[in-house]
Amino acid sequence: MSETKPGEQVVTEVRKRYGAIAVQGTSCCGPQPACCGTTEMSRHLGYGERELATVPQEADLGLGCGAPVGRLGLKAGETVLDLGSGPGLDALLAAREVGPTGHVIGVDMTPEMLERARATAARAGAAHVEFRQGRLEALPVDDASVDAVTSNCVINLVPDKAAVFREIARVLRPGGRVVVADIVLEKPLPEAVAKDVLAWCGCVSGAAPRADYFRLVERAGLREVEVLKEEDYAASVAQIASDQAQSLLERWGVTREALEGTVMSVTWRAVKA
Repeated sequence: MSETKPGEQVVTEVRKRYGAIAVQGTSCCGPQPACCGTTEMSRHLGYGERELATVPQEADLGLGCGAPVGRLGLKAGETVLDLGSGPGLDALLAAREVGPTGHVIGVDMTPEMLERARATAARAGAAHVEFRQGRLEALPVDDASVDAVTSNCVINLVPDKAAVFREIARVLRPGGRVVVADIVLEKPLPEAVAKDVLAWCGCVSGAAPRADYFRLVERAGLREVEVLKEEDYAASVAQIASDQAQSLLERWGVTREALEGTVMSVTWRAVKA
């Protein structure tokens, strides 16, 4: 079994695996064609049929753990930043809301994802969307330059989460808001899961304990933190892709019950004072 490594080695592995997803359409859980990477998962997580019908199919790889854009309350002319924009689904949905007078910036560290997103945006005719290569810990975005920030199941993949939250606060204008869907832990993971790099890339073992996570959010200067929705993430994946979930449980040597109530997807909101 491959064990997780600290810092840059984790980042390298995440970039490698998500690059493969962008090119091959495989899932974040490994080479199988389903698990967390299915359009059915996107529907389950809260995306409406009409929303999904308005963007090219290539933008939806089913990689999220929520549907945060619809909760941002976007207005025409606003500037929106999507952290870990992947194939561009949330960026394109945000572009519909802010209209041609608005501006949407997607940031992703994976060249293959950026290539896919740019091609998809061009196909959609979304000239007011751009995708920049960068790390969430050091965003290629000016200070106090965006009205709203969103991210979908990506911050858990970053080893230095405190840096990400500081960057969100830095780029938001005063009064700007953030709505993020992410993964937090309610209790420690079984050791075999916690040490598996595949579990990190699958949005599980890189997650922080809930209390630690939101403590970092507030320390960054984000206020009025509110959890809008939460769900048992492991149970959701098992429901949508039971065969793949069972394969992972066998890999880790744990039962489904061992993960129940442990790995939670949360959609939360906060504002910059």
